[in-house]
Amino acid sequence: MTTCPEGVRCFTHFNLTGGQCEEELGDVDEDDCCLNHRHGYMTTDGECHYCGDAVWSPWSPWSPCNILCGEGVTMRSRKCFGRDQSQCDNHKDTLQVQACSGSCCNAQGWEAWLNWAPCSVTCGGGGVRTRKRVCTSSEECRSACSGESEETEKCPTTTCPVHGGWSGWSGWSPCSGSCINNHLGKPSIPSRGRQRTCTSPAPSTDTVPHGNGCPGNHIQVQDCSELPNCPVDGSWGAWSAFNPCSVSCGQGLQLSSRKCDSPAPQYGGQFCPGSSTSSRTCQSPCPVDGAWTGWSSWSDCSPPSCVPQGQTSVKSHHRSCSNPAPSSNPPGIGCQGDDKEAETCNNVPPCPVDGAWGSWSPFSSCPVTCGMGLQVSTRKCDSPAPKYGGRLCVGEERQTTICNTNTYCPVDGVWSEWSPWKVCEHPFRKTTKIRCTNLGGSQIRERICLHVDHNGTICDGNTLSETRGCYDVHRCYIKGNWEGWEPWSLCQPSCGQKSRRFRDRYCKPDYSDYRLTIGRQNEKAAFFGTPQADCGAPPDGGQKFEVQPCQNAPPCP
Repeated sequence: MTTCPEGVRCFTHFNLTGGQCEEELGDVDEDDCCLNHRHGYMTTDGECHYCGDAVWSPWSPWSPCNILCGEGVTMRSRKCFGRDQSQCDNHKDTLQVQACSGSCCNAQGWEAWLNWAPCSVTCGGGGVRTRKRVCTSSEECRSACSGESEETEKCPTTTCPVHGGWSGWSGWSPCSGSCINNHLGKPSIPSRGRQRTCTSPAPSTDTVPHGNGCPGNHIQVQDCSELPNCPVDGSWGAWSAFNPCSVSCGQGLQLSSRKCDSPAPQYGGQFCPGSSTSSRTCQSPCPVDGAWTGWSSWSDCSPPSCVPQGQTSVKSHHRSCSNPAPSSNPPGIGCQGDDKEAETCNNVPPCPVDGAWGSWSPFSSCPVTCGMGLQVSTRKCDSPAPKYGGRLCVGEERQTTICNTNTYCPVDGVWSEWSPWKVCEHPFRKTTKIRCTNLGGSQIRERICLHVDHNGTICDGNTLSETRGCYDVHRCYIKGNWEGWEPWSLCQPSCGQKSRRFRDRYCKPDYSDYRLTIGRQNEKAAFFGTPQADCGAPPDGGQKFEVQPCQNAPPCP
């Protein structure tokens, strides 16, 4: 029975130091993901795996001593990554432990908590505040500071101030007069007003701080400039000398005349009473030419708050040809000019324009020639672009799709570790025994180029073996001299109460009877094997080796 490959989350990079999967491609079959041996994949349990051949991670740094003050242990670990982890050399060697002495007997730990930071909101509920504390211990003594360096709590709930808002304007009051008094050239124009109240809403007075009052004035006053001028009654001037009557309309005078010009009647005021002549008259009606009233106040800008794109906000005012109106029989001359004027409101801001996405671009070509890659399509927030405080486009500006070349990526070779040095032998006569003699020999060690596959390149360099000159001193009796202790071993086993460490006194063999170079090239000689060095009894009568328990080793799983 055949089974379908298992789906996994595929990543273009696997971090061999920390074991993390990085730069996700997407969900694919495990075999497809591992067409590229550098990829990693994550299974449903959340663990990341390496597609390549088995390889050790670097050793982690040594941990701080697990005991702050006294005897403890420090540890470091590594992990084998790859699809066949059994191929790692000593694949169970994942933890090393060595003894240590805690030097933090006087560690100070945490300082006192600092003051609380301001609340995340100035009023109302749902706010939080934080405070911090500082660990004064040195880096190796950080564990003396247990617990969190920062804590958070809810803020006390306070009532937010309510800022005042204006009600709508009332209607305009009646004008304070019925006409414009233009006596002696100094016009007195009636006015009208309207008002509003700061009650929508009213500013709060029971909060700390109080709510802000409404900005601006509660009363608005404007001139009633559209009213007609007040009538001015006429008054007679002095009689003129007699003159012929010659008028085209109205009443002509012969003989003496007087004029109604002290003052002349204006704006519908009464003409002088009585006759303007002292003799016969001729009369015919005269036309009355029209005159403009004053301009009204400017209207509110429309639209008032902001200008939509492609439009303009304007204000206008008007006047009427009624001061006086032109007569109809005989016809008077009408007023010259426009009865309405409009003006652009340059202080009204443009309306916000929310951004909208443009079209998706075509997907890019597949960026890899082997394994799997990501093709990308993008779009821009430019149809239109947001302006004047409009909202940005919602959603992603980039989308991807996985492309599969169905081709394995080349796997380049890597050198194996060097083999141990082989037996030290006579360089020409293999049957000649040179062990425990002063005869020099030679020995070799080898390495191989591993993992080359799918037309990958072979390892750099061509050195498959190395040769060196040597003396075979394995198990040979050689005089020696005591030279202190060798370093302590790692703790074995690495866990549990039976964990121990060991060290030997170092008995340094005396090779003074051997030449330090070998052969015509005077190659530096190596001493191969472990001699039975005899240094006699230790100088202080002590032991030749020591064993110590590893205190506070971690418990075994």
